[in-house]
Formats: sequence, C-alpha cells, structure tokens
Amino acid sequence: MLGRSCQLWSVGYLALLWGAGVVPGAHAADPSFDCQSVPEGGIESLVCADDTLSDLDRKLAEVYSSATARAHNEHPPVLRAEQRGWIKGRDDCWKAANEGDCVAQAYMTRIAELQARYALVEADEPVFYSCDGNPAKEVVATVFHTEPSTLIAEFGDQVSLMFRQDSAGLTTYQGRNESLRQDGAQALIVWGYGSTEMRCVRRNPATKPE
Repeated sequence: MLGRSCQLWSVGYLALLWGAGVVPGAHAADPSFDCQSVPEGGIESLVCADDTLSDLDRKLAEVYSSATARAHNEHPPVLRAEQRGWIKGRDDCWKAANEGDCVAQAYMTRIAELQARYALVEADEPVFYSCDGNPAKEVVATVFHTEPSTLIAEFGDQVSLMFRQDSAGLTTYQGRNESLRQDGAQALIVWGYGSTEMRCVRRNPATKPE
C-alpha cells in the first residue's frame, strides 16, 4: 500500500508536515538510527543530513514502537516484516526526481498507516454504506484523524486502508485497488482492480441488513 508514487503529494506536502507537528528546518536533530554507521550517498545519509527527515524518522520510530506494543498478540506477526519492506521501499526513493520529497512522503504515509491500523489516534464513528440497492452488500468505513487523513474500509472479510485525496470538490480516499468517493450521504466505491463502481448510500447502523 505504501509503495505508491512519490507524485502523490508533490503539491502541498509541507503543509502536511506542519499538520503532523513537524516544523521543517526548525532544529538539528538526529534520526532514530546511528548516522555514523550509514554509507554515504544512500537514503539514510540523506535522512541524517536533513532536519525535517530526521524528525520524521524519529516520529515514525515512536509510532512504530506504539504499534509494536499493540501487535504483540498478532498472528501471524506481520508488522516487523512489513516494516522491513517499507524501509526497502523508502530506499528506492533514489529513483525519484526529488529524493527528499519522496522520502518525506514515504514517512508520512507509513506514520498515518500505522496510526490508523493500530488505532493510535482518534477516529470518527464508523459509517455504514448499503451498495447497489442490496442491504446485504455493505461497506463499513472508519475515518482516522491522521495526517493525511486515512480511512479503513471493510467489505465482507476484506479490509482496505485508503488515503484522502480530494478531487473535483469531493472527498476521495484511495487505496491500492480500492477507492471511496463521498458525495453527501452517498458514496461511489470501487473494490478491487478493474471492478465496477458500486453506488452506495449511508444507512443507520441500527438497521440490520437483511
């Protein structure tokens, strides 16, 4: 989910850093790892040389520690393996036109993902959508107060984490192969690559699907 294009937030990502409590260039700070042991010219050396990226790295280390505490009974234990995969993806930012932007975006998405998945931040009440006129065809969506805003959607036994990307005046959340576009009490939801868009309406959670 986080192997997304670094173009995702090429506009306005500094505002997101402020929203996360990271003040670019505010002070010199070491990241969570030892800068003396990293090779020159790599992504980790870039993090060491940049105050904003160092702050983001420390923020991620704090969030990851909190997520680890929540995941101690997780089976299978996927968090550590996923983190190794994320580090590999972050280090691929050397391929990006702007390495710094790409790395910052990678940190921001990972922080938001962990905060949402492990319920480390406040969340809105779940919203229940009935789709395509079939009350049993239900999507449950929960918005988490991360930066950027995230949404976890459940459809049957499947779960998708999506990031907010507003477009055309509508609130839109985009995941790997899923999306949810809100329009008042209605939503247009795509679930799965190449799937047909579902037209969904919000329902009262007290009303059980038939």
